[in-house]
Amino acid sequence: MDASERAGQLLMVGLDAGARRTSLDTLVTQRHLGGVILLGGWFNGADRVRATTRHLAGLASDRATAGLGLLLAADQEGGQVQQLRGDGFTRMPSARVQDQGSPGELTADATRWADQLRTAGINVNLAPVADTVPTSIGSANGPIGAHDRQFSSDPDRVSRMVGAFIAGMRAGGVASTVKHFPGIGRITGNTDFTADGITDRTTTVDDAFLEPFRTGIQDGVELVMVGSAIYSRIDPGTNATFSKAIVTDLLRGRLSYDGVVITDDVGAAKALAAVPVAQRATRFIQAGGDITLTALPSTIPALHEAITTKMAADPAFAKQVEAATTRVVDLKLRRGLANCA
Repeated sequence: MDASERAGQLLMVGLDAGARRTSLDTLVTQRHLGGVILLGGWFNGADRVRATTRHLAGLASDRATAGLGLLLAADQEGGQVQQLRGDGFTRMPSARVQDQGSPGELTADATRWADQLRTAGINVNLAPVADTVPTSIGSANGPIGAHDRQFSSDPDRVSRMVGAFIAGMRAGGVASTVKHFPGIGRITGNTDFTADGITDRTTTVDDAFLEPFRTGIQDGVELVMVGSAIYSRIDPGTNATFSKAIVTDLLRGRLSYDGVVITDDVGAAKALAAVPVAQRATRFIQAGGDITLTALPSTIPALHEAITTKMAADPAFAKQVEAATTRVVDLKLRRGLANCA
């Protein structure tokens, strides 16, 4: 792959439910994008999703995407966060309700949900949530607790259910993503909507709340999503997305994760509003990350051009891009989205 193709493989863009099916065609083919996520609430059933994913998958070609298929993703956690609904998709309960059953029951349910995703053309689920929300915070935790997105307030219980969810997704043929590393259960602000209340002053590099992520890694989870909160006892003042101490030293080092690392949304997230758009992908890659996810297609040109420009000017950064692209290609090989020819 040339520099432009490598840069494109490290970007995932959102397709809103209200947008035309073809609205991303030029971006995908000219920017050589590696993935698309369906956003905005696709509530009209599996047939519409299947038609969209079939169209998107058909954009892949030697010229457009270096012969690599697209990662086609959805946020399918359950409860309030289930982007795909309607005929062909079971209405999924929230993680708090999922936790009321046994791990075995959750694996069986997740297998069925994964079958539905795979049939609709989705190959990556940006779930499960591995965050632990302490009872002392509860619903005051804006991103997770307020919406019952956590399995439990006990990290050991979260670990078991995370493992069960991943096992079901894998049995149904869909890649999983544990999120939002290193955990956003102790903050009050939702990083999507505010830059206030997003500093975690408790979590450390040997925190018990890291165990659900460690479990996911040991169980072979395909992706880890890094959140945008700030951790004053790990890397003060730096959003996790841009923190080498978190992405490289903690996730890849202490937790021994060598797979694909993806951002939470960097396009519209208010927590990152002070960071120029063009720097959001390059800083993530420098921290040790791989795929930058943006909900806003309008940000793709700036992100893509920033990566290619920095590659040309900085050999060390170019090597980081090569390593990141290799991890993405390896994932695609394992998912049947590439070949070794």
